[in-house]
Amino acid sequence: MIFLNDKKQFELTLKAIKKSEVKNTLVNLDDESVTLISEEKTIYMVFDEIKGCTYKKISKALASFLKANKKDLNIDVDSFFKINESKIDGIFDAVVETAMFENHKIISYKEKTVDKPNINLICKADKSARFNETAIKMEFVNFTRDLQDTPPNIATSVTIADKIATKAKEIKGLKVTVLNKKQIEDLKMGLLLSVNAGSYVEPRVVVLEYIGDPKKEKIGLVGKGITFDSGGYSLKPSNFMEGMKFDMSGATIMLSSVMALAKAQAKTNVMAIGLFTDNRIGGHATLVESVITSMNGKTVEITNTDAEGRLVLADGITYAVREAKVDKIIDAATLTGAIVIALGKWQTGVFSTNDQWYDEVAKAAQAGHEPIWRQPLLEEHLKAMQCSPVADLANSEPGRNAGSSTAAAFLDSFAEGKPFVHLDIAGTADDGKRGTGVMVKTIFELLNK
Repeated sequence: MIFLNDKKQFELTLKAIKKSEVKNTLVNLDDESVTLISEEKTIYMVFDEIKGCTYKKISKALASFLKANKKDLNIDVDSFFKINESKIDGIFDAVVETAMFENHKIISYKEKTVDKPNINLICKADKSARFNETAIKMEFVNFTRDLQDTPPNIATSVTIADKIATKAKEIKGLKVTVLNKKQIEDLKMGLLLSVNAGSYVEPRVVVLEYIGDPKKEKIGLVGKGITFDSGGYSLKPSNFMEGMKFDMSGATIMLSSVMALAKAQAKTNVMAIGLFTDNRIGGHATLVESVITSMNGKTVEITNTDAEGRLVLADGITYAVREAKVDKIIDAATLTGAIVIALGKWQTGVFSTNDQWYDEVAKAAQAGHEPIWRQPLLEEHLKAMQCSPVADLANSEPGRNAGSSTAAAFLDSFAEGKPFVHLDIAGTADDGKRGTGVMVKTIFELLNK
């Protein structure tokens, strides 16, 4: 448990200190090092000059310490403020968010698990409102992480939809809709159904709607929920299948963001749609060169069954535009390996043809301390996806050029002129072994106004 207080609750205390202010010769002076002075019952975390991002530096050092910590602990938040007194809010966010992230008991199926210790955050300033808001954000970051980390044999489309619906129904003001296969067929979501065709597990579409202020423009959040991606008949090599349980991250992130906003009673108007299925090989699985009709009537030639994420997203975007009548759209998806090559694990790739809508998202990402980087989205990228001789679009460009941008252009063509932002989280949704819940904080900051 983590709580905020103005006094010590436990025997041991972690304090931050500038290297230049260290008096005790026993304290290790290396940057970000920690030293326990047992007589003082204090652990000193030393910081040299901070030249880059204060949030990032403090979060990194604190995360490293908390991963190994097994004791109930006071963290002297006021001492961290002294590291850079011009960045107090950011430092508070770094300490609280990192503590809540690292102290969360993550999913484990081992015979023995260890409970996390208690953490008391000591802060003299009145930060209770900011703490409570952060607690809501991090609750749903961690909820997302738990879904991401659940093994794919357990986290099927049906199971995930049920878990999200159960959680959502506990929150006042949320309208919860879960569509089964028959209802999906009635909506003519042909692209989603084509991805699901090889699976024995039915697809599910989860829609959450929250109206905190009906006068505000309606924002649509769309998320890719591929519970496991084998690649279909365009089968992935075995080494590329590892981590494919995280391919449902975009959907859980978007749905969790709406739950966080509703719990915080944000003055916003938002809906989220998560489209869940796995992508398997089977007797009914979609073949390469098949032509499928999307929910909005466009036809798509399936040139690569491993480019399935953009298919489910396209039908989700159409639902947001035509059924939910949204004014603006954001989607999140672990969409392309190309974005991992471009940006690695350090930044989320962002695509938009609408500068104003992009700027709003970029400001929110900065406030949420989640690095992003804008990528190009040009008319030429869409033309590359209009290469099919038999359909309106192909689902995969014939070459390897600008793979993330051409995928974004494919999605943008389904937005029907609405301001659209695409978040490619393929490099940031997980750290290789565990989900990160990335972009929940950004969406929360964007719409919690």
